[in-house]
Amino acid sequence: MDKLFFLIGALSGALAVGLGAFGAHALRARLTPELLATFETGVRYQMYHVFAILIVALALTRGSSTWLALAGWAFLLGTILFSGSLYLLALTGIRLLGVITPLGGIALIAGWLLLALGAWQSQYSTIHY
Repeated sequence: MDKLFFLIGALSGALAVGLGAFGAHALRARLTPELLATFETGVRYQMYHVFAILIVALALTRGSSTWLALAGWAFLLGTILFSGSLYLLALTGIRLLGVITPLGGIALIAGWLLLALGAWQSQYSTIHY
C-alpha cells in the first residue's frame, strides 16, 4: 500500500506542476483574473495534498494501518473533488461545479483527521521495551 501512495503522490505532484505551468502560461490571457485565481487555488491545494499523500506513504512503510490507508484515499478523493471541480469551474465557467468543491474540502479534512487517528493508533499499538 505504501508504494501505491508513493506512486499516487508522485503522479499528483507532476500533474500539479504541469497544471500550474499551464495556468501560468496558457490560461493567463484566456481567463478572467477571478477564474485564473480559482484555477491557481486548485493547483495550490493539490500540491499541498501531494505532501499529505507522501506522508501517508511514508507512515505506511512503518506498518499497515487502516486509518492511514483511509487517510490516503480521503486525500486522493478530496484532491479530485476539490481541485478537480475548481479546474473545471475555471475552464468552463459553469458555476454549478462549485457545489462539488466543499465535498472535496470535507474529504481533505477527513484525510487529516484520519491521519491523526493513524498516528494516535500507532503510538499506542507499539510496545516499547
